[in-house]
Amino acid sequence: MRFLKLLTVILFAGAFITALAILPAGVCFDGAESYTFFCGDGSKNCRVVTTNGNAALKKLTLRNVCGESAEYRDFDLDGYLELVDGEIVFVEELSDSVNYYCKANLPYSVTLYGEQINLHVCVKADSVKIASPIIFGGY
Repeated sequence: MRFLKLLTVILFAGAFITALAILPAGVCFDGAESYTFFCGDGSKNCRVVTTNGNAALKKLTLRNVCGESAEYRDFDLDGYLELVDGEIVFVEELSDSVNYYCKANLPYSVTLYGEQINLHVCVKADSVKIASPIIFGGY
């Protein structure tokens, strides 16, 4: 009888540890005003899911997440780059925004102009959009 109880506890512990290993990691960005997940196998045919609530909980309900994006009114790019061990690879200046393409310790990546990029930051006058690996669609 004692053996069966011990075996049951061990099996439940193993199932719990396995579930933790299978569940996706938390979200890439914290404190965003809105959060978007890109689901699919690339930017061409991805499904866009946006939430204003608990992004980490929403991520648990999604399959095939291939990117994440968040929008902020204020964003400390230098502080975030330090947090994720990131570096700016190249900068693109447009008429209404500045885009930073970076390498960082984040889970998603794409090859862009021959470089592995996994952090894209678009700074506009009134907001900042940040994504890993890049912002899919219009911004």
